[in-house]
This record gives sequence, structure tokens and C-alpha cells, in this order.
Amino acid sequence: MDMTTKLTATAERLFDRHGYMATGMDRLTEAAGMSSRTLYKHAGSKAQLMARVLTERDRRFMARLEVETVDALFAALEDWVRVEGTRGCLFLRSRAETGGDTPEIAEAVAMHKAAFHRRIEEVVATNLRREDPVLAEQVLVLLEGATHAAVYRGADAVSAARAAAAILIERARP
Repeated sequence: MDMTTKLTATAERLFDRHGYMATGMDRLTEAAGMSSRTLYKHAGSKAQLMARVLTERDRRFMARLEVETVDALFAALEDWVRVEGTRGCLFLRSRAETGGDTPEIAEAVAMHKAAFHRRIEEVVATNLRREDPVLAEQVLVLLEGATHAAVYRGADAVSAARAAAAILIERARP
């Protein structure tokens, strides 16, 4: 594993567990086992490192959403929560911590959320064999809400949202 990949994986683990603001560069250097000089060489600034973490997380998350049904979207989220844990959406948490005022982070979050929305619209259209922007928005809210409710309700929150989405899909069919 190259130094940048190792640093990104370490930073993701720390940012996800402790948050962006609480994860200082000292903690990152210690966890990554590198000097601060090496860390800055490979990371740039802390904001640039967080943006890289979010970009990598986006790549992994969106790969799981290469499905054709709304039910499969929720199955993918259930699997994500099982593997990654129930700490909520790292994208929204990092944006909230920075107030949207850190351009690198705000841009990474905006790009992910736009891609996530487009993917949901595509899956809904494939599932129904027609576009339905209102239903896509409802599914998005269920997915986002389940992600955050899982923090305090556990993975069962995703299952509950999955059941609600199934009702919406059934009602949307002709």
C-alpha cells in the first residue's frame, strides 16, 4: 500500500470515528506512523485530506449502488451499515462540522450528494420503467433518514425504511 493510500485509509477511520474537528494532525501522524513533514507532503492540508477521504468514500459507496431496484438500494445500505458501522453520513457530518465554509469539503459533499440523487433517480426510473422525480425524492429521504436513524436505532432503521420504500414502489406501479 502506498503512503497516500495508507494515509487516506487512516484518516477516514479517524475522521469517521472522531469527526473532522476533533482529529488533529498530531493524531493523524501518530496513527499513520509518519512524521508531520511526510504527512503534509502526502496530504497537503487537513481540508485537502478530508476531501480525499470523502472522494474515496464516495467511490466505494457509489459502487455498492450499482443496482436496478429500490429494494436493492436499501439492501446495499443495510450491507454498508453492517460493514462500515452506524455513525451516520460522513459527508453530512463533515459539512456540519465545518459549516459548509471549507471549500474542499463543501465541494466533495456537494458532488457526492448530487451523484447520490442522480443514482436514486436512475434506479427509480429503472425499477418503474419510467421517471418519477417525486418518488425518487421520497426514496432519497428514506435512505438519508435511515442512515442517520441507524446511529441511535441500529440497523433496524434501514430495514424499516426499506419496508416503507416497498410500499411506495408498489403504490407507484400502474
